[in-house]
Order: sequence, then C-alpha cells, then structure tokens
Amino acid sequence: MAAVGFIGGGSMGRTIARLALGAGHQVVLSNSHGPETLVDTAAELGPRASAATSEEAAAASDIVVFTVPVSAFPHVPAAPLAGKTVIDTCDYGPQRDGHISELDSKSLTSSELLLRYVPDALLVKAFNNNSSRVPARRRCRARGDTASA
Repeated sequence: MAAVGFIGGGSMGRTIARLALGAGHQVVLSNSHGPETLVDTAAELGPRASAATSEEAAAASDIVVFTVPVSAFPHVPAAPLAGKTVIDTCDYGPQRDGHISELDSKSLTSSELLLRYVPDALLVKAFNNNSSRVPARRRCRARGDTASA
C-alpha cells in the first residue's frame, strides 16, 4: 500500500489519516510545531502511523495531503513534492490567514496560489469547505454504518 504524508496535523488531517489507515495505508504526520508534538497522535492511530518533519513526511510519502492554513503556503517543502500527488484540503479564511488581495478579488484560487509554492506537484483539490466530520461521516455511510465519527 501507499504511504500517505500529512502536512498539517489538525482535525481534517487526523480524520483523513484515520481513513487512510483504515484502507491499509501507512501515514506520516507532520505540522509546523515539530514531530514531537504529534507523537501521541501517531501512537493513538497505531503502528502504521508515524510523526516527522514536513520535509520528511513529503519525502517518505507517495501521496501528500495538505491541511494547513493558506498563510502557511510559503513554508511548504517544494522539492520533495515534485512529481507527487498533493491533495489540497486548504480553505482561505482572511480572518485566520490575513487578507491576500488575489484571493479576496477572486483573481486567483487558493489552489492556484499553492501551485506557486509547489509548481512541480500534481495538485488535486478535495474536501473544500468541509468540516473534518464530513469525510468521516461519509465513510461510515459508505460502509452502511449509521453512526458518524
């Protein structure tokens, strides 16, 4: 199975990591605070989950999921993402990210902005404008369960 890296360790990242593990993949978690802040999360997720720096997660993975604020785009590791599929779950929020004129005017999408920082990645937009509960709830329904995560 593929290794799935996560750049951003918030609710959306953890939810998608659980789904990836359930599908048999290995996951590598990262965030801007360092791998030591994700040790408990990785332990909770199980033996196929580990914590790393963003650069290490990108390099070690076949697919990388971005779950970071748009304001963090300038700090993403571009080189290890070249040629890799990057799943962009990021939503622009001016109250959190600060105002970005090109996004405010809608002359650029947040994914187009991300591509400026990772130009050689194969970018896929997913889970846009969803809470972290939506992918888990959809997965449960797909299995025939009625409970949501």
